[in-house]
Amino acid sequence: MSLTTCNVHFAQQSDKIVYLSRPLIKQLKLSGNKSVHLKLGKEMITASLKALKRSGNHLYLSSGVRNSIRVPKSGNVMLLSNGDNELQLGPLVGILTDTIHTSEGPFGSRSGFIKQVIRTGDRRAYMFVFTPRDINWQQGTVYGYFLHAGGNWYRRIVPLPDVVYNRLPSRRAETSASISALKDRFIKRQIPIFNWSFFNKSDVYKLLDNDPEALKHLPESVSNPSAAKIKEMLEKYQFIYYKPTSGSLGIGIYRLTHHPRRGYFARYRRGNRNVLVRYNSFQALMRMLQARHAGRLSSYVAQQGIRLVEIDKCPIDFRFHMHKNGNNTWVPAGIGAKKAGRGSVTTHVNSGGSLMTPQQALSHTFGSEAEAVLERAKSVAIKLSEAIERNYPHRLGELGLDLGIDKDGNVWMFEANAKPGRSIFKHPALRSEGHASVSYIFEHCLYLSRFQGGTAT
Repeated sequence: MSLTTCNVHFAQQSDKIVYLSRPLIKQLKLSGNKSVHLKLGKEMITASLKALKRSGNHLYLSSGVRNSIRVPKSGNVMLLSNGDNELQLGPLVGILTDTIHTSEGPFGSRSGFIKQVIRTGDRRAYMFVFTPRDINWQQGTVYGYFLHAGGNWYRRIVPLPDVVYNRLPSRRAETSASISALKDRFIKRQIPIFNWSFFNKSDVYKLLDNDPEALKHLPESVSNPSAAKIKEMLEKYQFIYYKPTSGSLGIGIYRLTHHPRRGYFARYRRGNRNVLVRYNSFQALMRMLQARHAGRLSSYVAQQGIRLVEIDKCPIDFRFHMHKNGNNTWVPAGIGAKKAGRGSVTTHVNSGGSLMTPQQALSHTFGSEAEAVLERAKSVAIKLSEAIERNYPHRLGELGLDLGIDKDGNVWMFEANAKPGRSIFKHPALRSEGHASVSYIFEHCLYLSRFQGGTAT
């Protein structure tokens, strides 16, 4: 097996002929061969092989070859020799999402990020975007969106891809029977798809329930707790977080506090304001929760409160954006520290929170020990990512871990997200980490498609 980069050109001949420059023939050990099996995605053709007197790595495809395996464009791409006269162009990488046509593009607010991913790999791979509606399973093709150098979209029909990066944006859609069947079809055709679906908070806690390595870093979390259990946890921990299992952006989260002499308190977001309400009794607190949610509290989780490091009496937590890299190992691509707004129950920016670098946040509490605390947190984040992957039945390639650090330097995981947002990379000091994050996505696509030294398992 050998791997190189070549420049693909299109020739006009209708016969099925592949022309390779002599240096490329020598590099791929094809001297003396009269034919070659050329593959793109899940399509393969047998074509005549002819040598070309040209320096450098050049490959010319006749129109008969190009049309048979649906090569989408000319230019630089990788070429993998699998032995047995088989060459594979690519990889052909598909980004699965959905269309929301706005002024930002066919993929709405995701268009900018998707363009970043495509541009990162576009001179080494065929990168395209598609939706579930674009697949023709009978013909084994996809009507994909490709990106011109100038930034405009155009469409081409290509074979089913070598690997799929799942960026479907809707939790509801991902739980539908049609999307589940679609993902199963990829697996049956041995097409790796990573970032299978969104997590529910309760799912993650159940996954790690019997993993001793992870349990050391998990606050006590109870799904669908009874009123008696909530009361017990309040008495044990003084405060807890009460949050929806499938929520995002901090919506619907309560911080519930019990003070033996002053009663019970609920802090939450109402409209665009942070509110704090006191209740004389636990029963009054529960009546408020039931009234606000019309009795629908079965999808909530109660979680032990942790006394986090603070700045100006505002707690700090950390988003670790984790990736599988080209060696199939977990790495922290970027880390953002989030300071809660005054009176806010969460650190989300839309609730008054602010973003800073982890060094800024930790040096305030730990001084000269800040770097050691951060390195320890990175190590824990990698172990937690490995634990989630170990216990999860589908392929993961990206995780957003919401971690807290208490005043003793202990690391706690509050949530894990399988399709993390990218808001931390808006911080000026984290833009290079944002670029690294996109590079890791492409590297992992190379790994899964076997377009590198290692092979995917």
